[in-house]
Amino acid sequence: MVHFGKLGKRKINGLSGGQELPPGPRLPSFVQSAVWALRPLPFMDRCQRRFGETFTLRVRSGRPWVFVTNPDHIKQVFTTPPDLVRAAAGEANPLLGPLLGAGSVMLQDEPHHMNDRRRLLPSFHGDLMTYYGEMMETVAREQIAGWPLGEPFALWPRMQAISLEVVMRTVFGDAGGERLEMLRERLVELTSWMNNPRRLALVAAGRADVVAASRGFKTAMRPVEQLVLEEVHERRARGEQTGEGILASLERGHAESGTVMPDDKLRDELVTMLSDGPTATSLAWVFEKLLAHPEKLRRLREEVDAGNGEEYLDAVVKETLRLCPTVPVVMRKLVEPMQIEGWTVPAGTIVAPCVYLTHLREDLYPEPHEFRPERFLDGRAGTYNWIPFGGGARRCVAASFAPLEMRRVIKAVLEEIELRSAETGEVGAMRSSVSFAPQSGALVIATRRQSRIPEPSIA
Repeated sequence: MVHFGKLGKRKINGLSGGQELPPGPRLPSFVQSAVWALRPLPFMDRCQRRFGETFTLRVRSGRPWVFVTNPDHIKQVFTTPPDLVRAAAGEANPLLGPLLGAGSVMLQDEPHHMNDRRRLLPSFHGDLMTYYGEMMETVAREQIAGWPLGEPFALWPRMQAISLEVVMRTVFGDAGGERLEMLRERLVELTSWMNNPRRLALVAAGRADVVAASRGFKTAMRPVEQLVLEEVHERRARGEQTGEGILASLERGHAESGTVMPDDKLRDELVTMLSDGPTATSLAWVFEKLLAHPEKLRRLREEVDAGNGEEYLDAVVKETLRLCPTVPVVMRKLVEPMQIEGWTVPAGTIVAPCVYLTHLREDLYPEPHEFRPERFLDGRAGTYNWIPFGGGARRCVAASFAPLEMRRVIKAVLEEIELRSAETGEVGAMRSSVSFAPQSGALVIATRRQSRIPEPSIA
């Protein structure tokens, strides 16, 4: 039996000060690492029940992670000046470094992070969002047309195919041609290779170095990098700096400053965008939840069919992201000590606003485990109590893009087909390369919808 004993006053070896940290389990670091790798969500649940809203884990070589779930403390972390907290996304998922590269906007510190955000943000605002929405719906309808009818299939891989095509067109604009078709295939192979349970367990346990150094990772990663750069070089040779794609936007941004984006930097930013997978996972969870709650599905379908707004659709998206956040914890590394409640958390500690546990606080969300989109109809989601995209200066640059994709895809599915669940029991969560997906892949059976336009009456 695992013993969750309460820490006493614990000193921090190798960190400044000698301050106390919030309580946490007395398990050795290697045991905590193993539990985190195998069952992170139940581990966090049990720690919160035993130690309260702020607790300490030691998962990576004994380095303390201080979890916070109180919105006031989350606000404190997110509003701390970015030069006093460093990027620590790689702490939660150590494979992000070798996968995305040091030049990725997700992994950079200031001032480079803010410079990259400024170049990327125009790609997610204004008229481009209208274009993206139309493109997302087109892609969804194209993909849905090929779904099997009348037999069980896993919805998650189908949503991955939609998200991959959406991100390809978002990055490259014109995403046709033999090379980009090869890139699609290599990205699917890379994702499949990374989603192997044994490799995911190694990554979660902090042994991403073993995975990244393996021949399999290099074999899967190398053609992706090569095809991305070949496409960039060909477009540069043609003098292309126009169009809706993120690549064109990045190239224009550097050209305006009189520079050319280095190959390694372009590789890192484009692979970051092309590695998008959480939106597909969220879409699989949307339908898993809706199919388990027929009255919610019926209400949403009525809104979609009536075409009189997206209030309930938006609430369904928010509630799904609350219950099934794509990233369960956000991490920041302290440059200076931080006061949290009665503790002085020393520099070098990882402070982790816990999305998963914050979204399950009963004082914020009554009956927190229930799927109730109605809770988001009476007001906007709070800045520091609904945090699926993080917050502060490092909030996800695509925080408006992902919900838009979810709304457009959900709408297309509801208009094109009828779904019913093919699950035989309660659906659990399993690790994927970047998130937690439905364990079965969300098994469904689809039938084609009958026309919603009534037949004209004959006089």
